[in-house]
Amino acid sequence: MRTRFFLCAALALSACSAQVPQVYRKEAFDPSSPFEQRFATTPEVACEAGRRALLSQGYLIDSEEAMKVQATKAFQPVSDQQVKLVLSIFCVPSGGEGERAAIFANGRELRYVLKASAANAGLTVSGIGSISLPWNTTNDSLVKVGEQTVTDPEFYRRFFALIDTFMP
Repeated sequence: MRTRFFLCAALALSACSAQVPQVYRKEAFDPSSPFEQRFATTPEVACEAGRRALLSQGYLIDSEEAMKVQATKAFQPVSDQQVKLVLSIFCVPSGGEGERAAIFANGRELRYVLKASAANAGLTVSGIGSISLPWNTTNDSLVKVGEQTVTDPEFYRRFFALIDTFMP
């Protein structure tokens, strides 16, 4: 009985120490956001300029709606790793006099690693049992190991500057 109690207590303590940090507590909600840029045009024209900017840089358009575009570009920094950059833009009216639009952009970096898993071939025959055969097989697959929002203001500055070149 005491052994179970100590085992449960040890498990509870280890679970507490392995908690994921609560990063939302450090979220500042800064009004000077690098994720937004305003343009003197309609939201439809702004989104089309954003779509063309993404296409000009080799992004594959994943989804496209009236005021939203999502695109992906893949990178392979080393032979057993892949990084995908997913960029989403949202175009909304920004108010004020005349036609004004705001583009909100969000970049996410997804990291994958190539993992190999080995398997042996086996055969089960009724009445005899199972037999392991000497054929080994290896299955390679990409496993997602991380995802992070791109927060670099310079990244977004370059992106919005490129969008501006596609404005009529």
